[in-house]
Amino acid sequence: MQSRIRALLRMLFAVGIAYPVVLLWLGIHVRHRERLPLKGPAIVAANHNSHLDILALLSLFPLLSIPQVQPAAAADYFFKTKLLKWFSLNVVGIIPVVRGGAGSEADPLEACYRALEAGKVLVIFPEGTRGEPERMAELKSGIWHLAKRFPQAPVVPIYMHGLGKSMPKGSLIPVPFFIKVAIGRHLFWTENKETYMTDLRGRMQGLKQKTHVISEET
Repeated sequence: MQSRIRALLRMLFAVGIAYPVVLLWLGIHVRHRERLPLKGPAIVAANHNSHLDILALLSLFPLLSIPQVQPAAAADYFFKTKLLKWFSLNVVGIIPVVRGGAGSEADPLEACYRALEAGKVLVIFPEGTRGEPERMAELKSGIWHLAKRFPQAPVVPIYMHGLGKSMPKGSLIPVPFFIKVAIGRHLFWTENKETYMTDLRGRMQGLKQKTHVISEET
């Protein structure tokens, strides 16, 4: 019963907030939407420039898939208050990640493992934090460890352009700046971490160039 209520809340969040903000207020153009995983276990790896990133990514999915999509996000930010924690967990579907937890005994990715074990589509931001507007920071290797734990799960790279200008770090109200999204071909875990991370970064950079092509087309 509780899982059904959470699923309903997440769909209402998509219909009432994510879809209207992204589709009506901002506007979005998506390239290769057919590559988006609608069932899990799967990992979506996206660049991170804005708090709107989660809304934009949710807007890519059909409504009935929304309960299966869960974004990993920083526990220290989304769990600041009891109300925000409840909203993040039950309405947005956040999977909490404890930043800077590498030195502790607990694995900071444990909640992500459980989500993939449950067949979810896990959304992560390999940069680890919001970067400078429209600039991609160095990717962290946490995604390699996730892929190693679930080598059968496809990793789908996504690059989003425009959100860093629409609502950069520190802004409270989004400016209606058109979003361009390019979705890449999936990749699977490979044993050599450096090779894997180089491949993923190369794909992200290629998708970034595709968003520039979208800009020229529109």
